[in-house]
Amino acid sequence: MNNTLQTLLINKSNNVFIQLFRYSFVGGLAFVVDFGLLYLLTEFAGFHYLWSATISFIAGLIVNYFISTFWVFGASSFNKKIEFLLFALVGVVGLGLNNLFLWFFTEKCHLYYMLSKLISVALVYFWNFLGRRFFIFNRKE
Repeated sequence: MNNTLQTLLINKSNNVFIQLFRYSFVGGLAFVVDFGLLYLLTEFAGFHYLWSATISFIAGLIVNYFISTFWVFGASSFNKKIEFLLFALVGVVGLGLNNLFLWFFTEKCHLYYMLSKLISVALVYFWNFLGRRFFIFNRKE
């Protein structure tokens, strides 16, 4: 494997651009969990879309946490319980933003809730990355 790919995919790094690159993949996987579960809970289980969005967001957050701490950010200076609580706290703010945008675009702009979710994901993505990168995993190289 050439050095660039190894740096992007394997080596530990505190470089914000490499972390953002990796976080995009992790976020993509968490998005698949979140988006898929939102659809399943709303369309097949009959949940209101905002309840489905809350449950699916939490499922995506858990996927994101485990992969992010292993591959994207590495260890923080906090013990694992505090680290997870802080990660979840950033996620709770993201959840609030997610549901606010989802409600706004669905109820006020009259978009299909799945389209509203796509817009919401795009808007909340950077909050989640920056919040986690700078508030939790801010170790210096």
